[in-house]
Amino acid sequence: MTSKTTDLMTFSLRVNGEDRTLELDPRTTLLDALRESLGLTGSKKGCDHGQCGACTVLVNGRRINACLSLAVMHEGDEITTIEGFGAPGALSPMQAAFLEHDGFQCGYCTPGQICSAIGMLAEAQAGMPSHVTPSLEATPVLDDAEIRERMSGNLCRCAAYPNIVRAISQVNGSRA
Repeated sequence: MTSKTTDLMTFSLRVNGEDRTLELDPRTTLLDALRESLGLTGSKKGCDHGQCGACTVLVNGRRINACLSLAVMHEGDEITTIEGFGAPGALSPMQAAFLEHDGFQCGYCTPGQICSAIGMLAEAQAGMPSHVTPSLEATPVLDDAEIRERMSGNLCRCAAYPNIVRAISQVNGSRA
């Protein structure tokens, strides 16, 4: 039995402000394109089923699980990975807050947690309610319960959740 290979597709992605042209199997996930083809290994492959959030990136400012999305679907989209936020010696406010509050232990989930937190703050600022938001019409108040609910798609095996919530609260407080 012989297997037929899928034709490769050539397409462009805008990743961390830079246009990148790729030639990939159209079945390649965004996560695999980022990690394997572009060398952006900050986004992690945790479960590869969209259940852990380790692969979270921002697409057009909205957080997604990159393991559940095909790369070819994102031609023309603005993709931001953890590598697009800050740099050694010049961390983003969220990265600095995670360090200050020990919002990580092993660090495997941290890139996805940070990308999700940045996206989550933008969602809340835009007035998007969560399951625990008391009013669908008022701007959500990001107390601990609201932050925990909004971050519930990002798992941490080390259970650094209280410190993650503190880090997000600090960055949210500096935006007010």
